[in-house]
Amino acid sequence: MKLYVGITDRDWFRFLRFNKAPEMNFWRPKSTSNFGAIQPGELFLFKTRAPENRIVGGAFLVRHTTLPLDLAWATFGDANGVNTLAEFRAKISSIRGDQERNPTIGCTVLTDPFYLDDGSFFDAPSDFASNIVVGKSYDAGVGEGLRLYEQAKLAILNSNPGLYIGDSSSVAEQPRYGSGYLMKPRLGQGGFRVSVLDEYQRRCAITGERTVPVLDAAHIQPYSEFGPHSVSNGLLLRSDLHTLFDKGYMTVTNDLRIEVSGKIREQFSNGRDYYALHGQELKVIPSDHSCRPAREYLEWHQSKCFLG
Repeated sequence: MKLYVGITDRDWFRFLRFNKAPEMNFWRPKSTSNFGAIQPGELFLFKTRAPENRIVGGAFLVRHTTLPLDLAWATFGDANGVNTLAEFRAKISSIRGDQERNPTIGCTVLTDPFYLDDGSFFDAPSDFASNIVVGKSYDAGVGEGLRLYEQAKLAILNSNPGLYIGDSSSVAEQPRYGSGYLMKPRLGQGGFRVSVLDEYQRRCAITGERTVPVLDAAHIQPYSEFGPHSVSNGLLLRSDLHTLFDKGYMTVTNDLRIEVSGKIREQFSNGRDYYALHGQELKVIPSDHSCRPAREYLEWHQSKCFLG
């Protein structure tokens, strides 16, 4: 089991702490394609720069991905640590040293944070060298890693008594996520969107469309109807298909085939392109079976939403 200490912008941290953000994008100005220092569910600690050089909070890793800047804003909004898209763009541009309007940036998605008060910050690792520019991972079971883990665990329990973490890790009333993990990341809206996007290989589940700006992460059972932010409750859909799906003009059967309602023809005297999809299998599904559409959510949509 590992944890990671990431060098953190003080203003970014204070902005998110003030807003009590439940998830955040720990962004990087360049499109770093991977982040393998820790695994999803492991702890990511925030360390301010010298001369303060303290651990000020932390959160749990959901995943790392890359997104165009405007999509990162649409996905996370002020959970990027600033108030507006213009401010976000200016901040990225100043760090990159260019004027590219919509660069692809690295996005490390974090959830279930804890924010320390100014008087509760604790010491950064004693072996965290001054020439480290991004961060460093530690074994959470020995030495400085163990010390950081124990202090973080106490801070988490103080700030969120309902959240349990342990050595083999679980979240209260949730199954174990896996050996060596602190907890299963609980997705927020932004984490849900990014996870669905990546698990569907950035392609529409129905058509295979790859143009990311027109792809939406759709809930099968809406969040407003008590559907969870879970990838197994999601589909990546082209925006027009997302609208039809949400309004019940289209559904997905238990064997992952598309069913189109006759109401499109009845109400709009149209729909030829959509009826051509009727009976087809989904073109794209996640390779991870646990991320594929779950029967319980599909059956909810079929019975509660579909205009059959």
